[in-house]
Formats: sequence, structure tokens, C-alpha cells
Amino acid sequence: MNIEAIPMEQSMTTPNCKALFLGFMKLGLMGFGGVLPLAHRLIVEDQKWLTSEKFTDLLGVCQILPGGNIVNMAVAIGYDFAGVKGAISAVFGLMLAPTIIVISLYQLYSSFQDIPMVQHMIQGLAAAAAGLLFATGFKMLKPIMKSKLTYFTIILTIIFMLLIKLPLALTLLILVTVNMAVLAFNQTKVTQE
Repeated sequence: MNIEAIPMEQSMTTPNCKALFLGFMKLGLMGFGGVLPLAHRLIVEDQKWLTSEKFTDLLGVCQILPGGNIVNMAVAIGYDFAGVKGAISAVFGLMLAPTIIVISLYQLYSSFQDIPMVQHMIQGLAAAAAGLLFATGFKMLKPIMKSKLTYFTIILTIIFMLLIKLPLALTLLILVTVNMAVLAFNQTKVTQE
């Protein structure tokens, strides 16, 4: 997906390598328990690098690629705005400080992991992270909830992932096929009228 090919609104900004490094470093430092909930706020609302719709579209593409979603997003955003240097700057900024912090904290955690209070604290943090992810999902749904096909796709996703427990790749393949078939059918119906 080429972000530059999509016309940007006047309020959008174009970051250079330094801005990408610092922006993603800030994201990496703030993202305890998961970066995705904060990524939307930083990239769309604070930095205004992408619109909410473009963020959601890019996340959809990054979701089907191998690797972490936010790392894929850092590569894509960095590359689209500043080429290879931008991609490297964004990923390096995203990963540098958290890597140092995680190594340090894990050494501390491994020393105290058997203490019940520490175990309860970790469970509470996991619940908070799940809540943040859930809230971000709702925030990302707003701009795309424009058609019945979107609602249908969400329902199918819930059925395939939570009830039937299909693998992600198979679910995405089925959903893309269903969406393309529905869109082709609608296009054929429109041209016949």
C-alpha cells in the first residue's frame, strides 16, 4: 500500500527520518502491554501522519504479513514517507528502548516470579492490556462501519475465529473470497440495471 499515492488532507504531516525515529521511539516507550492501542493515537491523532481510515487499511495489510503488526506498520509507514532509511529509522526507534527495558525487567521478574503478589499483578496487567486492545478495536471500527458488508464480515470473523477456531490465515482467505464475491455480485447487479 503506497501512502503517498493517496491524496493527504491538508492537516496531515510528512515525517522525516528523525521524526519517524522519535515518534516510534515514543510509541515503543509508551506501549507497555501492547503498542497497538497507542499507535492509533500517536500516528493518527497526535502526529497526523495518517487518517484513521488509512491507519485501519494499513493495519489490515500488516495483519496478514508475517511478523508483528506494529513492526510491519513501522516499516510500511517509514518506507512510504522516507524510503529504506525511514523504514529502518521507524523500526529502530520502535525497538531500541523497549528491548533494553524488557531485558532489564525480565531479569528482575525471573527473580521474583514465584511470589503470589507478583503473579496477581501480572494477571491484572494482562486484563488491562486486553481492555486497551478491545477499546482500540472499537475506535478503529468507527470509520469503516459504512456498509452491511462490513457488519457481515465482522460477524463471520467472530464465528470463524472464536466459535469454529479456524487459523488466522484460513479465516482471512475465506473472508477475502467472500468479500470479493459479494462485491463482484453487486457490481454485476449494478451493470445489469
